[in-house]
Amino acid sequence: MTFRLDTIGRGLVFADSIANLAEALSHQGDGGTAVVQAPPGTGKTTLVPPLLANLIGQRQSAQPRVVVTQPRRVAARSAARRLASLDGTRVGSKVGYTVRGESKTGPDTMVEFVTPGILVRRLLNDPGLEGVHAVVLDEVHERGLESDLLVGMLAEVRELREDLSLVAMSATLDARRFAALLGNADDLGNADDGGGPAPVVDCPSALHPLDVQWRPSREHRLDDRGVSRTFLDHVARITAEAHAAALVHNADVDALVFLPGVREVSDVASRLRAAVSGYVEVLELHGQVGPEAQDRAVAGREPGGAPRIIVSTSLAESSLTVPGVRLVVDSGLSREPRRDAGRGMSGLVTVSCSRASADQRAGRAARQGPGTVVRCYDQRDFASAPAHQTPEILAADLTGAALVLSCWGAPRGLGLALPDAPPSAAIDDAMEVLRELGAVMEDGSATPLGKTLSRIPADPRLARALLDGSAVVGRRVAAETVALVAGEQRAPGADLTKLLGYLRSGSDPAARRFAGEVKRLEVIARQEAAAVVPLDARHITAGEAPGFVVALAFPDRMARRVPGDGPASYLLTSGTRAGLPAGSPLTGHDWLAVAEVSRAQGRDAAGTGAVIRSAAPLSAELAEAAAPQLLTGKEHASFEQGRVTARLERRLGAIVLSSTPVRPSVGSGRQAVAGSLSKNGLSMLHWSGTADALRRRLALLRRELGDPWPDVTEPGLLARLEEWLAPELEAMATGTAATAISLTDPLRRLLPWPEAGRLDVLVPERLAVPSGSLVRLNYPDVDDDGGRPVVAVKLQECFGWDSTPRLVDGRVPVLFHLLSPAGRPLAVTDDLTSFWSGPYAQVRAEMRGRYPKHAWPEDPWTAPATARTKNRM
Repeated sequence: MTFRLDTIGRGLVFADSIANLAEALSHQGDGGTAVVQAPPGTGKTTLVPPLLANLIGQRQSAQPRVVVTQPRRVAARSAARRLASLDGTRVGSKVGYTVRGESKTGPDTMVEFVTPGILVRRLLNDPGLEGVHAVVLDEVHERGLESDLLVGMLAEVRELREDLSLVAMSATLDARRFAALLGNADDLGNADDGGGPAPVVDCPSALHPLDVQWRPSREHRLDDRGVSRTFLDHVARITAEAHAAALVHNADVDALVFLPGVREVSDVASRLRAAVSGYVEVLELHGQVGPEAQDRAVAGREPGGAPRIIVSTSLAESSLTVPGVRLVVDSGLSREPRRDAGRGMSGLVTVSCSRASADQRAGRAARQGPGTVVRCYDQRDFASAPAHQTPEILAADLTGAALVLSCWGAPRGLGLALPDAPPSAAIDDAMEVLRELGAVMEDGSATPLGKTLSRIPADPRLARALLDGSAVVGRRVAAETVALVAGEQRAPGADLTKLLGYLRSGSDPAARRFAGEVKRLEVIARQEAAAVVPLDARHITAGEAPGFVVALAFPDRMARRVPGDGPASYLLTSGTRAGLPAGSPLTGHDWLAVAEVSRAQGRDAAGTGAVIRSAAPLSAELAEAAAPQLLTGKEHASFEQGRVTARLERRLGAIVLSSTPVRPSVGSGRQAVAGSLSKNGLSMLHWSGTADALRRRLALLRRELGDPWPDVTEPGLLARLEEWLAPELEAMATGTAATAISLTDPLRRLLPWPEAGRLDVLVPERLAVPSGSLVRLNYPDVDDDGGRPVVAVKLQECFGWDSTPRLVDGRVPVLFHLLSPAGRPLAVTDDLTSFWSGPYAQVRAEMRGRYPKHAWPEDPWTAPATARTKNRM
C-alpha cells in the first residue's frame, strides 16, 4: 500500500524537489536525515510524509509508519485531512492525527500528524520509538520549546537507531545549524567521526506577486493596558475598507487578519460584523474556539459561499494554508512568552512581531495567486523589529522542559544537541522548583514521582496538584481545577471560580472540550493514585476547593490583601506585589490562590506593576495547609533612631501572619545593628567631638604614612566592624542607646603597636604657640585627600614665630588662621615667615586703630607673643 505522489503532488511546487529529497535520503542507507527548506505554500507538508512512507515501504516488508509534528492542533488536523483528501482516503485510515484529547488513527495508518507534546511523551514512554520508521519535524523555525527538545532527543535516538529517518522542515530556517544538529556535526558544519551535516534540500518560492501597503495608525498600538482600543478600531476599519475594495475586482477574495491574542481577535471580529455587509462572513481562529470552528475557518469557502474575513492569532501564520485568502491585514503584533526572573513571573506579553513573522503573514496572501498585504504600522516599525522570533527556550518558564530533560537522562540539557542551550538562570530556577516538588534528585535525575508527573499533560506543578488535591478535594474537583488553569479560556475579571461555573453549566464547544479534558485528567489521577502521599485530611467547602488546588500547584503565588493599599492590592508569598484588574469580582477577598500573574502597568495593576490574571478565593487556614514548608517563625530585629527593637514574626513566605514585640536577643540585635550600619552608614552612631577628632587624626596618618595606621574611612571601618566595635555592638544589641556609646575607646582598639606610642607626637591634639597657649588643631575630614590641619589663633600669640610648624615628622605644614582680637580671621597662611615680611604691615595698618589696646608692633619678629592687652601686659 503506497501513496500516489503524482496525484497528490499535482500543482504543488515541491513536487519538483521530491526526487532530490529521495536521493539525499537513499544515499545514507536504511535511514537518513535531511533538512528541507521550502517557502510557504510549496506543498512540503503534503508531499514529504508520503514520500518517506513510500521509500520505507520499498526497503522493508512491514507497513511503514511516519510521524509528523505540527506546532498546533488545528494544523495537525488540517494537514491530515488535506493529505487524506488528496489520497482519496478517509482520515484515520492511511492518514491520521493525534492531538490532545483526540485521536484518529487505525491499524492501517502510515502517516500520523501529531503535536510536539504528544511526540515528547511518546519518547519518554518509548525512547526507541519502536514501530516508527521516520519522523518529520515541521515548522521548526518557530522554535517552540517542545520542538527544540525533540531535535536533541531524536538526534540521540538516531545514534541507536540508524534505520530511523529524520527530516526537519521549515519555510525560514537556519539550515546550516539544523543540518549540523541532525547530521552529527558540530555547529560549524565540520563532520565528526560519526558523519557530516545532514543534506539540505531547497525548493523555489511558490509565492505570486504581492502588493505591500502601509496604513499606520495615528495612535500608538500599545498603551498601559495592552493593545489600545483606538488601534483595534483602526485595524477593523482598514480591514473593512480593504476587503470591500478587493471584492470590487474579485468576488472570491477572502481576508485574513492577524492580531496578537484572543481578546483582540474577538474585539475586531465583533467590530467587523457590525461594519461589513451582511453577506460577508466573519470567522474567528484561535485556540479557544472549538475544533469544528477552527477546521471550518481553515477549510476554505464552500462553492457559492459568502466572502469571508478570518480574524486570527498567529495560529494561521504558518503550518497551514487557508484557501481563498488573497488579502492579509497585519497588526504587526504578537504574543510571546517572557519570564520575569526578578518577580518570579512568567507569561505572555504583547510585542512587535519579528520581520520573519511579518513576511510569513504576508505570504498567506500570495500562495494561490496575486495578493495584497496591508500592514497597519509604518516601515520604521518594521525595520526596527527583531529579525526572528525569540526562541521559546530563551524566554519561557522551563519547569516542564527541565522535567522532560531529567526524565530523558540529560538533566539541564547537558550533552543534548539542542538548537540553543537553556539559559542557566532559568534552568536553575526550574530545577529548584522540581526539587521542591520531589520530581528530581540532587544530581538532577528524575525520581519515580518525577516520571509520574512527566506522564501528565500539564505543567509539573499542576500535575503534582492534581495528584495531591485528588486525595483531599476529590478527583473531580482537582481535575476541573487543573483543566481550568491549564486551558486557554481567560477567566473573566481574573475569577477562576466564575469561569469554572460557566464551563460546568455551559453547552458550547469550550464547555464540551473542558468536560472532555476533565474526564481525561480524572482517569490519570485514578491511574497514578499510588504515587500520592496523602495530605492531612481536612474539611474544605466546594467554594474553597479550587483555590486549595491552585495553592498546591503554585504555593509561591498565594496572596494576601495589603491593608491600606486598596481592596485590589495584594502581596504574594514570593514577595511580589500585584493588583487585580479593575472591577474584578475577587476584589476585597483577604486571601487568593493565584494561578497566573504577569507584568502590567496602569489601572489594571492597582499601581503595583503586576496584574493577577487568574485566581480563586482562599482562606488563611488553607493557605497554611497548602504550603506548610513556607511557614516560618523568626525574630526580626531593627536598629532605628539609635535603638534596637525586635518583633517575633510568623510568616508564610513573604507574608507576615502575625507580629509580636519581644526583647531582642543578642544575636539578632547584633545582626540588626551591623546590617543597619552597613546599609545606612556610620552616621547612625553618636560621634562625639573627641571621637571625631581622633578619627580625623588617624585618617591623616593613614594618608601620609599608610600601613600600619588603620583605614578609618567609612568602608574601612565597616569592613572591620567586629574588630573595633564588638563590645559596643553587643551593648546596643541588648538595648543600650547609640547616644550612650563613646566611640573614642573603640577607635583606639585599631591603633597599631608600638607605633601608637608616637600618636601625640605625629598628630597632636593641641599645638603650643609662642604665647604659651595650647591651641586645638582641627584636622581635615576623613575623606579629604588634600586637606591640612588648621590652627585658629590670635595673631598676637604668634609674634616671634619665624617658621611654620609641620606635623607627621615634618610632612604636613599646619595651616594658620590668624585672628583679630575679636576672633575674626585676618589672614590664612602656611608660611609665617612670608606673612611677617609682607602682608603683616597692611594688617597692622588696618587693625591698630580699631584695636588700640592690643599690641601691633612694627617688628613682629622680636615682639613678645601674648594673649593679653597692652595694659594687662
